[in-house]
Amino acid sequence: MIDQLGREITYLRLSVTELCNLRCRYCMPEEGICQKSHFDMLTEEEMILAVKAAASLGITKLRITGGEPLVKKNILSICQHAAAVEDIKEVCLTTNGILLPQLAGSLKEAGVKRLNLSLDTLDPKKYTYITRIGSLEMFWAGFTAALKAGFEKIKINTVLIGGFNDNEIIALADLTRQYPVDVRFIELMPMYDSGDFDQGAFLPCTKVLEALPDAVPADPDGGVARLYHLPGAYGKIGLIRPVSANFCGTCNRIRLTADGKIKPCLHSPMEYSLKGMDFEGMREQLKKAIFSKPAWHGDLDAVHRSLSGRNMNQIGG
Repeated sequence: MIDQLGREITYLRLSVTELCNLRCRYCMPEEGICQKSHFDMLTEEEMILAVKAAASLGITKLRITGGEPLVKKNILSICQHAAAVEDIKEVCLTTNGILLPQLAGSLKEAGVKRLNLSLDTLDPKKYTYITRIGSLEMFWAGFTAALKAGFEKIKINTVLIGGFNDNEIIALADLTRQYPVDVRFIELMPMYDSGDFDQGAFLPCTKVLEALPDAVPADPDGGVARLYHLPGAYGKIGLIRPVSANFCGTCNRIRLTADGKIKPCLHSPMEYSLKGMDFEGMREQLKKAIFSKPAWHGDLDAVHRSLSGRNMNQIGG
């Protein structure tokens, strides 16, 4: 479907839960969240109906997110039914990786084609600090399970944070030389205000290129990341710059939250509820959301906060 600015919307990010087994400082409060009533959240049947309605309007790519999607008890069923929707060509999933030792093989069998894994540091103490309760050892167990399951084009997502991991850019980028993975550096977005991030935390991704002078531009893959390649590397380096160089003009995505709200833009307060609707009702709401997609998300920096009105775990990372 084409929006009012001529952008073709082909990508839906579906959050299946607001819950997570970590408490990352840029994403959610230390105490977790106030769990909503089961009746306020989308059922599996509603999620799949929404995917079908979206597919009827031209959505071909689906990414399943959270919270942490793997804490959802029926995640395998959701993935399997979503992958079976006509016209959905690719189902991907973003995870912190902690539960992949138990689920990686089953996810692949259920139709998940690609995985994105979140990793902000290679230092065990810093990993526990940024996640508040996580273990780097558990991440590596999940990463190993993903490789053994045969997932191709695994991507590692790293939120670039000044004063925290900007001294690890080279080490993180070197993962593309050690494994068949892409490493994507994502600029920290001013969404959840935990008090942990001052102005110096918001670094532009140009800092990555300064640290990697031997990186050369690579061909784009259709995504929002600017791609680079290191000599001898299996994978690529990606730079995602929503703050310093937004890609709103080519944005092709919409988001569906776990409580049934379509967000046409991550940083906009606009939401359109799908909860409780039939196929045609969802289809009409999706049309409204797509046609209301803003031209850009507005200024984002340490001073100009996101207007989204939600923490990242309540939208879908």
